[in-house]
Amino acid sequence: MSTAIILLAAGSGWLYYKEKYGGGISFTSREKPQELEKVEFVAQPADEYDVIVVGTDPEGIAAAVSASRNGLKTLLVDGHDREILGGLMTLGWLNSIDMNYDVENKSIVPGAKMPVLNKGIFLEWYDKVEGDSFDVNTAANAFNKIVQNEELLDLHLKAKAIEPITEHGQEDLTVVEGVSITREDGTVQQVKAKAVIDATQDGDFAAAAGVPFTLGREDLGDMKSQMAVTLVFRLDNVDNEVWKQVRQRLSNDNNPNTGATEMSAWGYDEMQKYPAVNKERLKMRGLNIGRQNDGTILINALQIFGVDPFDPESRAEAFEIAKEEIPHVVKYMKELYPEFANVEFVDTAPELYVRESRHMKGMYRLTILDLLENRDQWDRIGFGSYAVDIQRTSPADNGAVVMDPPKYAIPFRSIVPQKVDNLLVVGRAASFDTLPHGSARVIPTGMATGESAGAAAKIAIDSEMTFRELAESKEDIKKLQDLINSKGMDVQPYTPKVHPYMEHEAYPGLKVAVYLGIAIGGYSNDFRLDDASNPQRFVNQWNIAKRVYPNSFKGDASASIAGIDEAGKQLLTLEQACYTIAKAVELDVARDQAQTELIGKGLLNPSTVDKIKDPNQLTNGDTYMLLKDALERVVGVKF
Repeated sequence: MSTAIILLAAGSGWLYYKEKYGGGISFTSREKPQELEKVEFVAQPADEYDVIVVGTDPEGIAAAVSASRNGLKTLLVDGHDREILGGLMTLGWLNSIDMNYDVENKSIVPGAKMPVLNKGIFLEWYDKVEGDSFDVNTAANAFNKIVQNEELLDLHLKAKAIEPITEHGQEDLTVVEGVSITREDGTVQQVKAKAVIDATQDGDFAAAAGVPFTLGREDLGDMKSQMAVTLVFRLDNVDNEVWKQVRQRLSNDNNPNTGATEMSAWGYDEMQKYPAVNKERLKMRGLNIGRQNDGTILINALQIFGVDPFDPESRAEAFEIAKEEIPHVVKYMKELYPEFANVEFVDTAPELYVRESRHMKGMYRLTILDLLENRDQWDRIGFGSYAVDIQRTSPADNGAVVMDPPKYAIPFRSIVPQKVDNLLVVGRAASFDTLPHGSARVIPTGMATGESAGAAAKIAIDSEMTFRELAESKEDIKKLQDLINSKGMDVQPYTPKVHPYMEHEAYPGLKVAVYLGIAIGGYSNDFRLDDASNPQRFVNQWNIAKRVYPNSFKGDASASIAGIDEAGKQLLTLEQACYTIAKAVELDVARDQAQTELIGKGLLNPSTVDKIKDPNQLTNGDTYMLLKDALERVVGVKF
C-alpha cells in the first residue's frame, strides 16, 4: 500500500466527525424512555397505487412519505416480520448516525451547530430524536409519526413475500408493473402501480426483477470479500455515575479519535486486542456506544465474517456464533475497564447490521474518482461528505479510510437501474462502486435518494415518461430538483473543492491508484505521494492490478524481486520498477533492457521518465505514474 493503513479504532468514521466538529454539535439531555407505539397498518392494500415502496428502512420511509406529499397514492410494504418502522436503525439498533456535515460552509458561526448536507425528510426525523446517537424507541416512534400523518400513504407490514410483476418492454427492457404480495394469512394479492421504488437493504426486489448487480468487492476483482457484518448488543446497569466515568476516561484519553457526549461514546481502542474465542469468524474493534434512555447502552463493535446475507441459515449462524461470543466480550470489558464492572448483558438486536451486499449496475455508477474530485453532477439529487470507511473483510484485515471528501453529489442516474424500467433503487444497494459505497451507504444519503425518488415518481407520472427518459432529460431533471428543493431539500449546484493532491504532478497516477484501491489517504487526505516506495510495494500494486484486470496482466510481477533480500526495505530504482512491469506484462527481457523495451512498446511514456527526480529512489507518485502508463496501454482505459 502507498500509505499506512488507517485503523478504524472505534470502528466507524462518525467518531472522527464528532471529534472534528463535536464542539459545535448540540445534544439533548436524556429524557424519560418513550413507550414503543403500536404501528397501525392496513391488512389488505388496495389493488392499485401510483407508487409502491418496498422496504421500511429509513430510505423507504423517506421515499413513501415524499411520494405521498407530492400527491401520489402510495403503498409502503415490508416483507420482513417487523412490527415497527426504521429497519436498520430501530431493529438493527444502529443508533449512531454517520452524518454528512456541510464542512465547506463558510458562513458557520464559531460554536454554532454544524449544518448537515441532507435536509428534507431526514432532518425532519432527526429533529425528533436525541441527536446523532439516539434511543431506538424514540427513533421508531418518530418514523411512525411521520408515516401515520400521511393521508395518501397506506402501510402494510408482515408480508411473507413481495415479488415483482413484470412484462417485456421495448429495447429488451423489463418493465415493472406492480408487486405480488403474499400477505401474512397466506393469500396472494396482485397490486398494480405506475412506479415502484426498491428500498430494501440488499436490493432484493430489484434483483428479482432482473436488475444486474455486482456483489461485495467484485468490481475490484475480489469475488469473495465483503465488509463485516455486526450484531449490536445491549448492556444494562449504566447509570449516570457510570456514564460520568466513561466520559472522564475518554476525555482524558490522548487518542484524538476518542470522546463522549451525553448520548454516545467512541473509543476503548484496547478492545481491538480482545482474543476472540471464535477467532476465525469474529473480531472486536474499539467501542461505538449509544446510550439509551432506560439506563442501557448499545454496543456496535462485534464484527462477524463469512456471512452470506442472502442465506437465512448463514444469517442464523451469525446470530448464534455472536451470542456465544458476547459473554466472553463482556467479561473482557469488565476486567479491563472498572467503570463496566457491574454491566450485564441483556440481549442482541433483532436484526443484523449488514454493511455491504449488492451494488446495482445503474445508468451511472458512482466511482471513487467522483469523491476524490468532489464532483458535482448535473442530475444531483443529494449529497455525501462522509469519510470512505471500508470496514474489515476478514480477521486479518485492518480496514481503512480511503479518503475524506468534503462534498460530492449523488446523480439521479445512480438510482435508475439498467435493463429494468419503472423502478428506482435507493439506499446502499444503489449504483455505487464498492469504494465510494463506503461513504454513500450512510443513512442520511440514502434518505436523500429516497426522498428524491418519491418526487421523481411525481415528475415521471405527470409527464407520462419512464424513469430512464427522465434521467436523460436535463429539462425534466431541473423540474425534479426544483420540486425537491421546494419541499425542504437543498440540491443546489456547487464548485468542487480543489485539494492539494489534485495539484501534484503525480495526480494522474494517483487517480489510477485510488481507483484500484491501492492508495489510501485517510482522514487527512494525505496520499504520501512524495514518500519513497520499495520493490515489494510495487509488486503488491501490480498484483492488485492483476486481480482487477486478470485478462490483461497474466505475468508474475513477484518474479522481479526473486533474490532480493527484504524487498520491502530496499529503495525502488527505475530499473527495478521497469523490470517489475515487464514481468507483469509477460515481456521476456533482461533487467537492464526493460525500460527501453517498455518505451518501445508504448507501455511507458518518456515524459513520465523525465519527471522522475531520482531514478535511484522512486516515490509513490512515481510508481503511480508508471502504473498509469501501462494500464492505459494494456487495458485501454483512461482515468
